[in-house]
Amino acid sequence: MIWAVLAAVVSSIAYGVATIMQAVATRRASGLAVVMQPLVIAAFAVDGLAWVLSLVALNVLPLFVVQAIIASSLVVVVVLARFVLGTRMRPIDRIAVVTVVAALVLVSLSGGEQPTVPPPDGFVAVMIAAAAVLAALTAVSYRNAPPIVLAVIGGLGYSGAAIAARAATESEGLWATLAQPLSIAIALYALAGVLAYLRALERGSVGTAAAVVSVLEVVVPGIVGIWVLGDRVREHWEVAAAVGTLLALAGCVALALSPANAAAEASAEASAAGRVVSPPASPPVPPTPGR
Repeated sequence: MIWAVLAAVVSSIAYGVATIMQAVATRRASGLAVVMQPLVIAAFAVDGLAWVLSLVALNVLPLFVVQAIIASSLVVVVVLARFVLGTRMRPIDRIAVVTVVAALVLVSLSGGEQPTVPPPDGFVAVMIAAAAVLAALTAVSYRNAPPIVLAVIGGLGYSGAAIAARAATESEGLWATLAQPLSIAIALYALAGVLAYLRALERGSVGTAAAVVSVLEVVVPGIVGIWVLGDRVREHWEVAAAVGTLLALAGCVALALSPANAAAEASAEASAAGRVVSPPASPPVPPTPGR
């Protein structure tokens, strides 16, 4: 279990770094051209590594634990902004960082080690169909949808990828996981999530988009994991799990709205103007699949 938790933590850090890169890139290009930005391409590679690590975690830990840890990549953003960009952490940011870390310890202990089980009949077909619908919705909404709608689509995409990945890890080994129908759902959800989230970052507030995605990618997979995929909370730990999850979400929302996001945008503008700036910090997510 310790190795699974460590894999989830490293995955969270990688997703946070990748999102920082993506947020900067969206200020240098618009529309689909953003996916050709070197920073975005590099971020996809970091996302891929993070996803593999998330699969390691999902093979042992329930969805609500892994997703809560991954959503905490917002902590990475604010802390990096403090040391890389020289931004000041508000008192509420410091409290939020401590709260999120403490809440994640509580959530991790309430879940415990839980190997995956076979999904129920019809689950694979439903997941693939829902992924196709979300991908189509992304295509329809991409040009003119409000940023908040795009953020919701992005959050649902990341959530779907995480749910499908948890069910897929029931197979033995990484290649067995990839060589099954659920990998189609993972790819579609991931594509929808990445494109919608990047577009939300481009058109609206980075903090708002990150907050929406963080909440959705914890709540939706957590509910589906418990109600459908057999994830469970340790006996007598139900209250602790609920409190830990709520505290983690509250801390993540506070960090998503931190001035560190404004600093990230300012650094991106400075870079575009020709000044040398270190890659700034911005809020996270998830990451391609598994986020």
